[in-house]
Amino acid sequence: MANSSVPGWLQAPPPAPRLPKKEVDRIYPKLRLQVFLGIFIGYAGFYLIRNNVSAVAPLIMTDTGIDKVAIGIIANCVLVAYGLSKFFSAMLSDSSNARYFLPLGLALSAVVNLLIAFVPWITATVGIFAIAMFINGWFQGMGWPPCGRVLVHWFSTRERGWKTSIWNTAHNVGGAALPALIGIGLAWTAQDWRAAFWLPAAVALVVAALGFLLIRDTPESLGLPPIEEYRDDPAKVEADEETAMSTKELLFTHVLKDRTIVMLAVANVFVYALRYGVLNWITVFLAEKHEMAIGSGLMGFAAFELAGIVGTILCGWMSDKLFDGYRSGVGIIFTLGTAIAIAAYWLMPVGTPVWIMVLLVALIGGLIYGPVMLIGLQAIDLSPNKIAGTAAGFTGLFGYLAGATLASTGVGYLVHYFGWNVTFMTFIVFAGITVLLFAIVGKDEKELMERHAGKTHNNA
Repeated sequence: MANSSVPGWLQAPPPAPRLPKKEVDRIYPKLRLQVFLGIFIGYAGFYLIRNNVSAVAPLIMTDTGIDKVAIGIIANCVLVAYGLSKFFSAMLSDSSNARYFLPLGLALSAVVNLLIAFVPWITATVGIFAIAMFINGWFQGMGWPPCGRVLVHWFSTRERGWKTSIWNTAHNVGGAALPALIGIGLAWTAQDWRAAFWLPAAVALVVAALGFLLIRDTPESLGLPPIEEYRDDPAKVEADEETAMSTKELLFTHVLKDRTIVMLAVANVFVYALRYGVLNWITVFLAEKHEMAIGSGLMGFAAFELAGIVGTILCGWMSDKLFDGYRSGVGIIFTLGTAIAIAAYWLMPVGTPVWIMVLLVALIGGLIYGPVMLIGLQAIDLSPNKIAGTAAGFTGLFGYLAGATLASTGVGYLVHYFGWNVTFMTFIVFAGITVLLFAIVGKDEKELMERHAGKTHNNA
């Protein structure tokens, strides 16, 4: 699927001559571990420079005088841009060299964060600040697509749930490291919120270099057999005619007109609204309702992400081992749990000890990251390899474009004009809609699983 819009140096390398079997057996396992580490470390780096505005929102509001609505708009810009970029970058990434694509996006995002920290006029007005964060979000969108490309080319169907769930915890690692770096930066600079941008950006540049050293594009580009052949594990979805189809035909056939992918995209709207609706407002909610210092909010921020590691891996394991690959069933369970945890977090009375609030935030994070991972996994799992990145980008487009708007600007308006009670009631409704959508997607998923089971049996 050649793409003329991709510069020559960024294009995916062509297949190399096949290596002898002995050499394949020797280097394939090592390279699989190496590229996995590359996309794990690299993707974690993006989360050091994505949610920085939300993490220090109280300090920004105090220093600049902007209100919650403006904070919501600024935070929303990075997420909306990310969603748009994730989709369009995915179409480029499906034809690009993952080794170059991911580090480039991370380095450019780091540069934007450095400019925000050191160029005063960029943050002097809400409009310019929002534009800068939009640009940052666009470069952020270059992270997920190459990771999806690596996962689908280096890991086969029967192992992809487990491996994707482990990889997906990269953003929890990065998200949890962010408040730690911010805490160090604030201590160094006497609570100057700009340290929340320049210190994580410096670390992200180092991570970009590591990603470049570790990541490789596809097995075929190194003279290795396709992963399906190497592990004798056919893909769930194959398109025999895909090699003769144009990028536009692949997009319409396997993404825009695919009922399952479209429903996953709609479900992602509400999953991301729940994820960022809680995460982006932790420090503000705890400060306003429970009169807690920003340090408590940063603890909650870290707890949300760290618990997501456990929840994501548990969710992936359950979908493979207990539900035999039926991802939607696990998504329903985790979403219902998220709704219960959010209700408890909301209804805790003023004066509740900090540790209880942090524990509830951790519970929400541990549960909501399961569906976050599952939808991305289902998108690449239920699409042909050559369009998998675009399919995942399409679900991300909906999640960030609509879901992030609901979580950032939408929540900002709800809290400002109607208060926290109405806001949390809205979250509960979102969870109910998500459960319904998972149930609808589940019917299509079961049909595809039955076809895959038949294909595997015939190949045996």
